[in-house]
Amino acid sequence: MRIVLVGPPGAGKGTQATRLAEKLRVPHISTGDLFRANISQQTELGKLAKSYMDAGNLVPDEVTIAMAKDRMEQPDAVNGFLLDGFPRNVSQAEALDELLKSEGIKLDAVLDLEAPEEEVVKRIAGRRICRNDSAHVFHVTYKPAAKEGVCDVCGGELYQRDDDAEGTVRKRLEVYHTQTEPIIDYYKAQGLVVTISALGPVDEVTKRALEALKREDDSK
Repeated sequence: MRIVLVGPPGAGKGTQATRLAEKLRVPHISTGDLFRANISQQTELGKLAKSYMDAGNLVPDEVTIAMAKDRMEQPDAVNGFLLDGFPRNVSQAEALDELLKSEGIKLDAVLDLEAPEEEVVKRIAGRRICRNDSAHVFHVTYKPAAKEGVCDVCGGELYQRDDDAEGTVRKRLEVYHTQTEPIIDYYKAQGLVVTISALGPVDEVTKRALEALKREDDSK
């Protein structure tokens, strides 16, 4: 299957993308991973992207699209892929359509992970990370440390990342509503959108997503 995964920050896209890609046996293509890989390998696209980033500018759509095109043409993506973080706006969605059309293929579904805004803010703003090991993650509500501010695993200090501060989260949500959310209507017009609730245990959300994608696939 060829799937685009969308949803607001805090909806659990990264977690679900990894799980769904494994279940569907397709590569998980994340824009973050694409940028890191191209920059670390010093590809021409990576050098170009880095020049914009070093100057404090946004990487132009055409560079992101070129990276995505290169990744989707790799052998492991021949029979499908799961796109996470791309397309990020309608212009990128239109470019993706043209790209797929030129290859004689098309998307099977756009999976929309839906979560109430206040729940998203609560999820992200409540996260606390261990200064000694960022893999040790707690949450003031959902996974509190036994002792406030202290990592249960190593005793390190727990802190809130700047990106997780409530004000920053709300700004990120504004960007999502303005730039990315319009692609849902764009894809709805093509009959591709499958919307599911992102609330509940991770396993439950994965099961819900797989069932919804299967229904979508069976209906075609």
